[in-house]
Amino acid sequence: MTWTVFCLVLLGALLHAGWNTLVKSSQDKTLDTALIHILCSILAIPFLIFFGLPRLEVWPYVVASLVIHVGYYYALSRAYHHGELSLTYPLMRGVAPMLVAVGSFTFMDESLSLLAWFGVMAVCSGVLLLGVAAGLVRYRHAVYFALGNAVLIAIYTVVDAKGVRLSGHAGQYIALLFALDGWTFGLLVLAKRSGDFWDYVRRRWQVASVGAVASAGSYSIALWAMTVAPVASVAALRETSVLFAAILGHRLLNELWTLQRGIGILAIVTGVVALRMG
Repeated sequence: MTWTVFCLVLLGALLHAGWNTLVKSSQDKTLDTALIHILCSILAIPFLIFFGLPRLEVWPYVVASLVIHVGYYYALSRAYHHGELSLTYPLMRGVAPMLVAVGSFTFMDESLSLLAWFGVMAVCSGVLLLGVAAGLVRYRHAVYFALGNAVLIAIYTVVDAKGVRLSGHAGQYIALLFALDGWTFGLLVLAKRSGDFWDYVRRRWQVASVGAVASAGSYSIALWAMTVAPVASVAALRETSVLFAAILGHRLLNELWTLQRGIGILAIVTGVVALRMG
C-alpha cells in the first residue's frame, strides 16, 4: 500500500466517522439515513453520465450490493436508535475487517503477510475495546443490530471489491452503485413514512447534503483503493474511522472517554502501523 493510498483511506475514514456522527445526532435516525443516501444518489448522476455505464458482467455485483445495503441501512439506523455511537460504531466496524480478510482470502485468492494479519487483528481488537467500554449489557438491542450489521458490511465489501475489480473502471462502478443505492432504502422509508419524510427533508436537507458528500466520498475512496491494494488491508485501515468517531462522540455528543478506550486507540494505532509496514 503506497503512502498516497494510505493517506486517502485515512481521509475516507474521517469522512465515514463524520456522516455516522451526523446520523447519530439527528432526531430521526431512519429518516436521516434515507435522506442522506437519496442525496448520494442524486449527486452520483452527473458522474454516471460522465463515466458511462460499466460492463454487463458487473451488474450482478451492483444488484447484490444494493440488496445488502438495504439491510445495512436498516440495521444502522436501529443500532443508533438503541445505543451510543461509541458502542455501536466500533462493534459494526471492528468485527467486519476480520470477516473481510477471511472473505477476500476465500473468494478472491488474496493473501496477506504475517505482519498485515497482525495489523488486521490489532485494529479489530482496538475497535472492539472501544465498543465494549460503552457497556454491552445495557444496550443489548444495539449490540444485536451492530453485530448483524458487521456481517452485512463484510459481505457487501467483498461483493463490491470483486465487482469494482471486474469492471476495470472504478469510476463507472462507483457512479452506478451510488446512483442506484439511495433509492432502494429511501423509497421503502418514503412509502412507510411519506408525511414525516417531506417535512424532514425541508428541515434537514442542508445538513444531510454534507453527510451525503461525506458518505459518497468515503466509500468511493475505499472502493478505488481496493483496486490498487489488498482488500483486507483497506478494510482494516478504513476502520480507523472509529478513532475519529470516538473523538467526535466525546466532543460533540458528550459521550464518556475512559482508560479502556485509550488502550483501544493504542491498539488501533499499532495495527495501522503494522498494516502500513506489511
